Amino acid sequence: MPPAPPDSSSSLLDRVHATCRRRQYSRHTEKSYRRWIIRFVRFHDTTHPRNLDAGGVRAFLNHLAVERNVAASTQNQALNALVFLYDHVLDEPLGDIGAIERADRPKRLPTVLSKPETRRLFAAMDAGPNALVAHLLYGSGLRLSEGLRLRVKDLDFDHRRVVVRDGKGSKDRTTPLPDRLRDPLQQHLRRVKGQYHTDQVDDVGVSLPKALARKYPDAPTAWPWYYVFPSTQRSTDPDDGTTKRHHRSPSPVQRTVREAASEAGLSKRATCHTLRHSFATHLLQDGENLRRIQELLGHEHLQTTKKYLHILEESGREVDSPLDTLADE
Repeated sequence: MPPAPPDSSSSLLDRVHATCRRRQYSRHTEKSYRRWIIRFVRFHDTTHPRNLDAGGVRAFLNHLAVERNVAASTQNQALNALVFLYDHVLDEPLGDIGAIERADRPKRLPTVLSKPETRRLFAAMDAGPNALVAHLLYGSGLRLSEGLRLRVKDLDFDHRRVVVRDGKGSKDRTTPLPDRLRDPLQQHLRRVKGQYHTDQVDDVGVSLPKALARKYPDAPTAWPWYYVFPSTQRSTDPDDGTTKRHHRSPSPVQRTVREAASEAGLSKRATCHTLRHSFATHLLQDGENLRRIQELLGHEHLQTTKKYLHILEESGREVDSPLDTLADE
């Protein structure tokens, strides 16, 4: 194999960044790939990936499964990142890496709140944007990242729906907009519009993927493209150095849910994603079709959605005998 070129690890990460931008990957995907590539390089004592072959990748993946005891999905994330590195950054496709030790740590059912527990959780929250995000995660079944990335135009009040753009798997979908959130969201947007007008005066736009910014050059300063939950602080775009308004950080919302769970005295560990799990489980309890729940959650495979059936089974839900439900003739 030819010797490594003189580029440093930092320049390698620069190439990762440039490739992710060119292929229009999300910042979340780029961050995940960078993290795995750094771990891979450190595992091999900072040897440049060009000096490693499929055997080096196989050794790293085996280490994750055997020594680190990671979940199968985590091992797959690492593999995807390294395939991306060799195929698209280094232009040296790995090909067949051979048999690897497959992670088989048993999957655990997600934590789900009962309806009374959900009411107690929300009752323990102070009013404000963070609580509003949390209500939307439960009411519409959103991932936290999806809720924070919502634009004004994604809230369809007339048709009572939320449009989720570029969700997991780069797919769009729609999900219900709860009637109980209609007024709070509209009041929230009236306050947000004041911040929007201030940004207009200062010629500050919101962040947009580069492809969208090129296609819609006026979008960064247009109200429909403004974030529903904008950050309170402006920030510098690392790509072009301009000042922009990004969406709210996830950490304050996560902290709000965590503190409310403690205040409510819940015995379960409640997180933002617990609210999405609870949305799906409560819909099943109310008789919603599993296929419909799959669409609302944006799951590619029905098998992923079926875990909520297992949750209901584990909960010891009472089942009526058909004799008791047989109509009298």
